[in-house]
Amino acid sequence: MGLEGDIPETADTLQGNALQKAQWVWDRTHTDCFADDTGLEVEALCGAPGVFSARYAGEHCSFDDNINKLLTALDGCTNRRACFRTVICLMENGVPRYFEGRVDGVILTERYGSDGFGYDPIFMPDRFAVSFAEMPLDVKNKISHRGLAVEKLANYLSS
Repeated sequence: MGLEGDIPETADTLQGNALQKAQWVWDRTHTDCFADDTGLEVEALCGAPGVFSARYAGEHCSFDDNINKLLTALDGCTNRRACFRTVICLMENGVPRYFEGRVDGVILTERYGSDGFGYDPIFMPDRFAVSFAEMPLDVKNKISHRGLAVEKLANYLSS
């Protein structure tokens, strides 16, 4: 079963985008499925970049462009609190169910580490002294927003 076309991602919340993507697949297949959306939310920026995290610096921007824009926006700011959030929408018999994962931390003033992707080099989770980009992948996966959301989904599916 091939699906063609662009899956929309035009909602103004992570939950809305996750629903929109899962609904798109459900409407075409009537098969249980799930989709997610993830964003970085910075307190001092009233939750931005949030749902626009992947395209914060513009429609065809790179990860570096996004990081540069965020670091510039926070230049001189003392409140660097932030969180990564993932929302998964499971479409089960056409009914949406949501599972959220969140990890709190701070935005660093410069990049550290070379692993990971996106904002990982400038995000340091609480209770750690390294950025996501400096962590071994197995450690990051245990504490990450995606890992927590997937764990909740898996627990629901196995119950």
